[in-house]
Amino acid sequence: MKKYLIFALVLTFHGSANEAPSRDYAVGWELWYPYQYHNKQQELVGLDFDIFNAIIKESTLKVTFTEIPWKRHLQYIKTGKIDMAMGASHSAEREQTAYFSIPYRLEKVNLFVKKGTAQKIKLKKLSDLSSADYMIGVEGGYYYGKEYQKLITTKAFHAHINNVIDLEQNVALLLKGHIDGVLVDPVTMKAFSEKYSLQGEFEIHPLEIYQDTIHIMLSRQSCTIETLNRINDAITTLVQNGEIAKIIAHWTAIHK
Repeated sequence: MKKYLIFALVLTFHGSANEAPSRDYAVGWELWYPYQYHNKQQELVGLDFDIFNAIIKESTLKVTFTEIPWKRHLQYIKTGKIDMAMGASHSAEREQTAYFSIPYRLEKVNLFVKKGTAQKIKLKKLSDLSSADYMIGVEGGYYYGKEYQKLITTKAFHAHINNVIDLEQNVALLLKGHIDGVLVDPVTMKAFSEKYSLQGEFEIHPLEIYQDTIHIMLSRQSCTIETLNRINDAITTLVQNGEIAKIIAHWTAIHK
């Protein structure tokens, strides 16, 4: 009788260990407009927040949010003081201390040009800029992909790059015709266009610049594989039913 009782207790413990605990998960965030920010009603909104909240709802998990600088956030993920991070890029180094969900969106950079000029700007690949007559605006400190990082070290390519501190400067130069395009992610460009009533002024050039997958990151110290699986299942469901695509379209579509 005692042996059967012990065996039953082991089974009970083993089963509960694989289940996501019923608790609030601590999720960090940092002001990153328009991905993560407070709106006028002081609600936490943005592309990543909207997708993340949909994932959490679908997974039936509970979370609390804490504003925290990104570098400290990563450290807290390592120690388990913070459980999750949204908007995370995968790396081998981070994989050592964190689980990564399946991708829930792409991080993307496009070449934006003035409306009606995309077909006139003859660039099939980024390296074509080195021998062209075009000037392209970028923002200092931003990452535009491995190919750009390699090309910018060459004088021929660098000569066609206008490096400024913010998007406002580049857009002003583009509208005045001083540069031919701007490298920027579509979410930021949409938010900028709406903020300054510039809808319909720009279009995306077909030139491919850079894209990478974005994930939810979970601390290995405080989260279980079961929690990761629930999040992955939720992402799969929201991809299949089109909900994530709808959210992305809301934040990325340039109004015509």
